[in-house]
Amino acid sequence: MIVNRIIVLLGFVGILCSCNNDDDNTQSVEPPRFLSEVLAEDEAEIQEYLKTHYYNYEDFESPSEDFDYKIVLKEIPEDDTTNIRPLSEFVETLEVKVPSSFFLIEGEEETVVHNLYYVIARQGIGDALTVADSAYVSYQGQLLSGDIFDNSRVNSPLWFDLANLQVPSSSILTGTAARGFGEAASLLKGGGEPILNEDGTYSVDNYGVGFFIFPSGLGYYNIARSVIPSYSPMIFTMDMIAVKETDHDGDGTPSMDEDSNGDGYLYNDDTDGDGLPDYLDADTN
Repeated sequence: MIVNRIIVLLGFVGILCSCNNDDDNTQSVEPPRFLSEVLAEDEAEIQEYLKTHYYNYEDFESPSEDFDYKIVLKEIPEDDTTNIRPLSEFVETLEVKVPSSFFLIEGEEETVVHNLYYVIARQGIGDALTVADSAYVSYQGQLLSGDIFDNSRVNSPLWFDLANLQVPSSSILTGTAARGFGEAASLLKGGGEPILNEDGTYSVDNYGVGFFIFPSGLGYYNIARSVIPSYSPMIFTMDMIAVKETDHDGDGTPSMDEDSNGDGYLYNDDTDGDGLPDYLDADTN
């Protein structure tokens, strides 16, 4: 059986709530535009990208012994005569409801459905996770232009608390939330059990691999961050190494089970009306 193994440092236990960026975190904020208006523009750009780009699908369909299971995205040459299949033939769609209040937008419809486009190149043999759990993931983030703005593969995988990526308004203004990353990660499964290597490191086989494209309403929206312009759709490729079910308030109920309305958004569930979302409120479970 052909497998791919990734070295992991299990001693790294810090859980991060934002994408690591080696560049400076310089950012600027402009008044947010209506979600529906921006979404129409983003969708047009994404659809064009899906028609004009492809990934190394043949490598995944018939992997060689030394294949590294890394997704590579490329533009289809204008003079292509090999009938390369575009991304549009592979992507599936996840609908995500985004409330206008998430970006402090007033005077518009309450929620706008955004499409997250994805391809699961390898599902993974480990546990599944939800948007309320924690993920140990290796990833690369880029714009539709191909410009890379973040790449954990240069160093090592990172732990993410996916629930923190849903924090509204205040965290958006500090540039620490990109909800689409958490929604994307939840579509993958982790790898197998850690394997102890002779040099003392650990490896994981058969981890989930995929890529994800989403509009700016699932990203930083009106926040411009160093190399990321405002209203920028994003692309992430991910290797899901390990997952961990999370109970943020320690009340014995997994955080995802405290999404009482079942919409996958944790911050609009406040059963006792005390201003704390249920998943952070030990008084509710």
